[in-house]
Amino acid sequence: MTLKICLVIIITLSIVAIIACIFTGKFFYNLAINPNSSKKMIFSNDGLSHHELSKEEEWLEKYSKFEEVFTTSFDGLKLHGYQVLNKDTNKWAITVHGYMTDAFSLSTKALHYYEIGYNVLAIDLRGHGKSKGNYIGMGYHDAKDLIEWIKYINSKYSDVEILIHGVSMGAATVMIASSLDELPTNVKVIIEDCGYTCALEQFKFQLKKLFNLPSFPILNIANLAVKIKAGYFLNEASPIEAVKNSKVPIMFIHGDKDTFVPFYMLDELYDACSSEKSKLVVKEASHAHAEDENPDLYWREIDKFVNKYM
Repeated sequence: MTLKICLVIIITLSIVAIIACIFTGKFFYNLAINPNSSKKMIFSNDGLSHHELSKEEEWLEKYSKFEEVFTTSFDGLKLHGYQVLNKDTNKWAITVHGYMTDAFSLSTKALHYYEIGYNVLAIDLRGHGKSKGNYIGMGYHDAKDLIEWIKYINSKYSDVEILIHGVSMGAATVMIASSLDELPTNVKVIIEDCGYTCALEQFKFQLKKLFNLPSFPILNIANLAVKIKAGYFLNEASPIEAVKNSKVPIMFIHGDKDTFVPFYMLDELYDACSSEKSKLVVKEASHAHAEDENPDLYWREIDKFVNKYM
């Protein structure tokens, strides 16, 4: 075989490899991070649907007058939320929804806090609901956005005490925010419900479950694609690293039948947390359904934990 033929083969194989990498990166980026692409493959694997995850009960319209409010992200995006005020209270609850849902998905959570006397801010994460953005942040940039929402409240109201309650990707968001230097000191307590340890580990888990594929080299390629198109690496969206330096008490909640964000991640997060903490396992609860499975237990334990700090 001549040198010329060898070079042709090497160049051809290199081109094929590059094309394969581009295709792989684009496929998995669209599947997981592009909010405008179908997520049916992801949700249907667990018998979930977008409707079941979002439960649009529109509590805002049924139970109270609300105001649509806006703030601006660190990178210039217009972020949207719903604000509901109670009379004569300085306590606030911010609800943070999960992957591919919106502020309405936590309607029962927001309603609970409203009914026990809190002001409520229900936010749409970037790329979700009415907030701008063309990618899913997996909690990384969302945590920085959450800081802007907290600053928004503090700029308009005085002597405020705040709790933040996140579910799934929203739980990852609040956990990441727990260690940020910019987190205001009037954030008194955090509730995280069924959050993952790290976006990279969550993707690794789903890759195996959906496609029965090893993480290398697919996740390496996908991770690079996320960095190029969304500006962060999946391993940077790491709640487990954040809670090691948490400045705020955290309650960790997970259903023991969760097959979407695996149940074992609960203990990994709890054990890593350096701040005051509590743990609640809701038996028979699937992903993001701990409250539905046992609402009395869910709210009794949350209220007990929150009342220690607010």
